[in-house]
Amino acid sequence: MKKISKDDAVRGLVPHHTHGSVDYTSVDQGHVHQCLDVTSPPIPTPDGGHIHYTEGYVVFEDGHTHYYRAYSGPAIPVGEGRHVHYYDFFTTEDAGHKHRIRGVDQPAPGDR
Repeated sequence: MKKISKDDAVRGLVPHHTHGSVDYTSVDQGHVHQCLDVTSPPIPTPDGGHIHYTEGYVVFEDGHTHYYRAYSGPAIPVGEGRHVHYYDFFTTEDAGHKHRIRGVDQPAPGDR
């Protein structure tokens, strides 16, 4: 089996790949949290595509943290044999508020 690196252009679905992301939450009660994330491996969808699951905690800020659990959207081809996923979710409510996290994760090999 050929080793595939993050910079390789690949057609189709690459099994066992993950995506990373570095993002900030929405501003609520005057502060933000950084969200450093790595997804699960691909979860097949009925249409032949895939999504990813993620969960974790945002970085401690303003005396507290928040937990999140979410699924990505479907794969979005970005050319050169790579794809990304859009995400849009809310953290748990802690310290009387919650935050929204949305964006696009880092590209991974495979065009679907």
